[in-house]
Amino acid sequence: MTKEEIKDLYSMKDILERYRLPQPNRAGFICCPFHKEKTASMKIYKKDFNCFGCGANGDIFTFVMLMDGISFKEAYAALGGDYENSFSARLKIYQAQKKREMKRKTEEKLKRKRELNYLLMDVYRKWLDRLEPLSDAWADTYNALQYQEYLWELLNDPEECYEAIK
Repeated sequence: MTKEEIKDLYSMKDILERYRLPQPNRAGFICCPFHKEKTASMKIYKKDFNCFGCGANGDIFTFVMLMDGISFKEAYAALGGDYENSFSARLKIYQAQKKREMKRKTEEKLKRKRELNYLLMDVYRKWLDRLEPLSDAWADTYNALQYQEYLWELLNDPEECYEAIK
């Protein structure tokens, strides 16, 4: 999630509940958790806060940072943020698209090779019927048919088909 999505998801009242702090009074004030006081001096707004006693102010991320003593990056992650820059996110999406495209192209290439292989086996079988048995042409055709049948097995074996494509 982005910073803005997290801000839209959580209000300051949600963050107060998270730390088990009392809800603001009718005027929107609570006792500031960052300094000791007897009267409420921290004004809670919908998306941010301001303490008139110690001067602490900010949004939900600042509040979490001050309460836990952590950096913005840690507060962002604590509120459910995915701390990843946009370039690397776009790069991952691009790489996934390219991988899918390459897989689709490889499958199409394999399909074309299977179709060609089937066509060649059909042609060689027809020629075997027409040629004189045990002649040189018949022997060459028979050997070519055997090779195409071998390729047919390779092309239909999922583990070895990628080796046959190369």
